[in-house]
Amino acid sequence: MAKKILLVDDSALMRSVLGDIINRDKRFFVEDKARDGLEALEMLRQKHYDGVVLDVNMPRMDGMQLLDKIREEKIHTRVMISSTDTTEGSRVAMEALDKGALDFVHKPERASECRSDAFGAEFLNTLAAVCEGHETGDALMSRMDSMRNVRRVAEGLGVRTPQRAGSGNKIVAIASSTGGPKSLQSVIPRLPKSLGAPVVLVQHMPGGFTNTLADRLNGMSEIRVKEGAEGDVLEKGTVYIAKGSTHMYVRHQNGRHYLHFKDGPPRENVKPCANYMYESLMDSHYDEIVCVVLTGMGADGLEGISNLKKRKKVHVISQNADTCIVYGMPKAVESAGLSDEVSPLDDIAEDIVENVGVTV
Repeated sequence: MAKKILLVDDSALMRSVLGDIINRDKRFFVEDKARDGLEALEMLRQKHYDGVVLDVNMPRMDGMQLLDKIREEKIHTRVMISSTDTTEGSRVAMEALDKGALDFVHKPERASECRSDAFGAEFLNTLAAVCEGHETGDALMSRMDSMRNVRRVAEGLGVRTPQRAGSGNKIVAIASSTGGPKSLQSVIPRLPKSLGAPVVLVQHMPGGFTNTLADRLNGMSEIRVKEGAEGDVLEKGTVYIAKGSTHMYVRHQNGRHYLHFKDGPPRENVKPCANYMYESLMDSHYDEIVCVVLTGMGADGLEGISNLKKRKKVHVISQNADTCIVYGMPKAVESAGLSDEVSPLDDIAEDIVENVGVTV
């Protein structure tokens, strides 16, 4: 059955163009259109939609204010941001994701540019990922907050997993996609700065946004977080995020591991692609690779981890279905029998520390 979409944009021309893009795909149809957040809020109060395509800059109530209202009133829906404000390096996209949006696309200034095949494909692929989610971003994060409160009580009673000194030469490699930026806030800030391994991370994002994501996570974390750069030598206690729209590889030379970035076509319809990151570790000198697969649509990571396991000692942690915004990538890994642990989001940082330890 086709997914019912609410389209929210203050431009009549954009509503027409984006509506045509949505309706030409048999997976979706535009159930209603709204001219601003206030009008959309009334519709959301009365009807359920499988997805909301939301502009940011609008009169009376803008997109950010609507996201706040959706969370405040506990309206369960899945939101995709489509805005001219999500330009390269803009913090608008990150703020929208923090407020419960699941993903975003940059909408061209001119409606005529929206009619291009490239934009249409990106728009529809993103909408499909957002509608695929079995739980809304705001609902999941609210539930995870409750779970953290329970965990804090347990910790207050002295129920803690002991941290051990790291042994061996290890690396952590994380893959995430739709819902990842918000979910990573439940993982990265809980890693200690003394983590006994470097962390390489592929988050499916366009160029210009991963630096903002890295800055945000770095400000929340004890562990150092940075956008990876060509030639970065990998150090324990540092998280390296792949640059958006560029494939990331780990190379070994003169006794050290470093990052290499290379342009190229998408793989698994994504760029950067985690498969390349995992496969590059096949020739590394690490004794063990801890692979972590988080929320996301599709199967990126499956082929890479499968190939990596043929050559290296690998421990795979996949996020469980109940805490995934989109149970696609972890499901693919789990269904293939590659997972060594299947964990809720709030336990994954602890699982990582258990596997790589801390520096003494």
